[in-house]
Amino acid sequence: MGDNGKLYIPEDEVPEYKALLREADLILPNQFEAELLSDTPITDLKSLAAAIQVLHKTYQVPHVIITSLRLTRDNQTVPSSRASSRPVSKPASGTQTPSESPNLNAATSHPSAWPTSQSSSEQPQAPQINPDDIENLTIIGSTATSDYKPRLFRIDTPALPLFFSGTGDMFAALTIPRLIEAVHAASTPDLALHSRPSWRSPDDVAPEDLPLAKACQKVLASMQAILGKTAETCDEKMAAYDKRAEKEGCGLGDEADEQTAKRRHLALMNASEVKVVRYVRELLDPPELERFKPRPVEEGRSVPDKVGSKEPDQLDVLHLGIGTHKEGAIQVLEAKTKDEIIGGKSGEDERGESQGQVKEAEEAIEETKGLREENGGDR
Repeated sequence: MGDNGKLYIPEDEVPEYKALLREADLILPNQFEAELLSDTPITDLKSLAAAIQVLHKTYQVPHVIITSLRLTRDNQTVPSSRASSRPVSKPASGTQTPSESPNLNAATSHPSAWPTSQSSSEQPQAPQINPDDIENLTIIGSTATSDYKPRLFRIDTPALPLFFSGTGDMFAALTIPRLIEAVHAASTPDLALHSRPSWRSPDDVAPEDLPLAKACQKVLASMQAILGKTAETCDEKMAAYDKRAEKEGCGLGDEADEQTAKRRHLALMNASEVKVVRYVRELLDPPELERFKPRPVEEGRSVPDKVGSKEPDQLDVLHLGIGTHKEGAIQVLEAKTKDEIIGGKSGEDERGESQGQVKEAEEAIEETKGLREENGGDR
């Protein structure tokens, strides 16, 4: 969808991505994408936990991994450009945009809206963050409990002084087989986890023991080894390139300097290309696994239940918050007939007064009839 505050897609397509979330068992957004999908600015671990709970509870995504987080020592996040001017404790504006869900925005999901003993004047202000001071990249993942609360774990990896393109795709490609492996390893005669819906672990499984956490541990160990060796090879290639370029000379003038810089940039891109097929051993047998041991994130336990929850309207219809206002999917929770939906009213006068409600109820039943017949109820 995007990164670093920029969308790769037209903004009016964001609701389409939100609509697909309920079909997904696992998503791997970066920080910017997670903010867009959850309508929650991520400023620290508390707001990150809230964003993940929204993805779990509102969109019922069982497994979430937020990638490439850059956290300070006190666990503040480096803001995405989308929210670079916001204070740490302040939510974004509650004004709806086409990419925001009705009744779900930062005003309800950001920790600054949670009950607190502090007055607004006592809320902490945004710290001055120098991205160059951050030494690690962090992933934070979660598998939802049965009531869609987050179980957060984190893994920190040393940041390498080199830009690699496509690492997000590499992470996703490696995560799927490692998750399958971890799910089967966690299955026992008493608990056939691989047969459970969405491979969701029982609620008593700790965050750091989740199959998703075990999978991420192996994936990051493999990737760090591969990228580290790629960086070493890149340094050797660029040292040889610079030596050769110095011997050949580069000409004089601004135009010559510009051409020299372009040639070196192309050489750097070529030297930093990740050739995964050269590192089969690191893929099959990830080294230094203990360095990437998952740790629980306690902030996941403190998110109020209301975050991500949706309340049905007077017709007992639940709007899922997908799409723009008055659009998107809906669910009829309990009612099976029009009379039940409008509260069982009878009599000519009451029917006349409820004509508008009946029409809306008919539309709700028709739109959800197929879904309820196929699934036997809500997902």
